[in-house]
Amino acid sequence: MAHINVLQGVPGIRSLVLFRPETGHYLYELAGALLRGPSTLSEAERELIATFVSSQNECVFCMSSHAAAARYLFKDEKGVVDFVLEDYQSAPISDKLKSLLTIAGKVAQDARSVSDEDVALARQYGATDQEIHDTVLIAATFCMFNRYVDGLASFTPTEPEAYEEMGKRMVEKGYVLPSAPVKV
Repeated sequence: MAHINVLQGVPGIRSLVLFRPETGHYLYELAGALLRGPSTLSEAERELIATFVSSQNECVFCMSSHAAAARYLFKDEKGVVDFVLEDYQSAPISDKLKSLLTIAGKVAQDARSVSDEDVALARQYGATDQEIHDTVLIAATFCMFNRYVDGLASFTPTEPEAYEEMGKRMVEKGYVLPSAPVKV
């Protein structure tokens, strides 16, 4: 049960942005810019960063919904998402993405622990300044989203099918503010 009076049965951040659409709309715009906007990182890679950070923060809703979006984008190729969640260093992804996930993981735990060596390694594997910047911003943003969702105890579905549909919707429709009654 959510800590505040939100629409019952509306999962995760969706119920919270419906409660305060005047702030929620900016959160959705930020997610859209980071995860769907122009970038040399693929949408799948950016969703994977969001998934990884949410996993590090133990936010089941965000990890599950963004994992579903990443699986949809990767077309579940080689089970990439599950490999990353289990052990990203041995996952079938590029060394560049592994180095960016290292940075994202450090941002999730203590952003001050991102070192010159971490950034140099990412650059060595071909990461650009914009990719490093966007990785840090995605990680920082998802730390906020994770705390928003968990701090207000928003509804977290337990059925995997619910997340599959969410992932498909996020990919096909983008990050669009849900439409429903504003207050309960």
